[in-house]
Amino acid sequence: MKAIRGITFAPFQRKGTFTKKETKESFDYMLEHTKANFVIFAPSGLQNTAQSEEICYTSSATFSDEELREMIRYAKKKGVGVALKPTVNCKNGVWRAYISFFERDVVCEPKWSNWFHSYTDFQIHYAKIAKEEQCEMFIAGCEMVMTEHRETEWRHLLAKIREVYDGLLSYNTDKYQEENISWWDAVDVISSSGYYPIDDWERQLDRIEKVVNQYKKPFFFAEAGCMSREGSKYVPNNWGLQGKQRLEEQVEWYEAMFLACEKRNWMKGFAMWDWKPIMNTEQEAKKDDGYEICKKPVQEVIRRFYENKKESERLFHKEEIKYE
Repeated sequence: MKAIRGITFAPFQRKGTFTKKETKESFDYMLEHTKANFVIFAPSGLQNTAQSEEICYTSSATFSDEELREMIRYAKKKGVGVALKPTVNCKNGVWRAYISFFERDVVCEPKWSNWFHSYTDFQIHYAKIAKEEQCEMFIAGCEMVMTEHRETEWRHLLAKIREVYDGLLSYNTDKYQEENISWWDAVDVISSSGYYPIDDWERQLDRIEKVVNQYKKPFFFAEAGCMSREGSKYVPNNWGLQGKQRLEEQVEWYEAMFLACEKRNWMKGFAMWDWKPIMNTEQEAKKDDGYEICKKPVQEVIRRFYENKKESERLFHKEEIKYE
């Protein structure tokens, strides 16, 4: 499996986003200034609440199939590998990890069987596009923590995906959940969200390594990132953290992640979170305290690592990173 030096581009965007000239310009800038060789596109499926059974992916809240196909083709013309990661979100803002239902069916209550039927339709729809557009990888969802114990349903879903898609198949579990999934044998690639504290990388990678060795599958972080906000390097998964902007915080965290992961020969790469479809101006980037990469000091850290992975440790400190 080729090393993934990836970025998640314009996730969960509305219809029309990928048709804009500015989106292509942002994509081109991303490739030039990060040296990424892989991109993840994440179409959004929406359900009203964490206990809703129906997932919608055909409204104006989700980019159209036509524009997605066009963007995949554009990426492939640029020589970039592509993965599709259809991802469910709740309209009321509840994190998708909390989607769950009663373990046994109850009359007049929402049911696992109905939800998995809708989720399977959602995944199969995009798996067919991934096949037709020759995407290198299909990732069957993201951070669906409270669904993952439903092994029978997940195995059935993955088998159905394989009927229509013949590329690499993965699933993106959440941080700290890697060893809790009993069906990794049903995918080709194990992936998770790598939002780990800056001072805990070695311990977490030791834990993940046991899973990789057990299933003998390649592994990569299908998401990884940290905000440029004071304190974020210790809780990079907490997007609600309050604190002043600190661009150095994001740089420190990325350097620590790269250096820790570089030591693991089973680590196959990353898809950083995330890159906006419309670029910030230089002034906007200087004020951004979120996960955004574009035109912030961390962009240069990623470029150095992606451009010359084997020399990442030396390259990190070859030149001073500028924060202003």
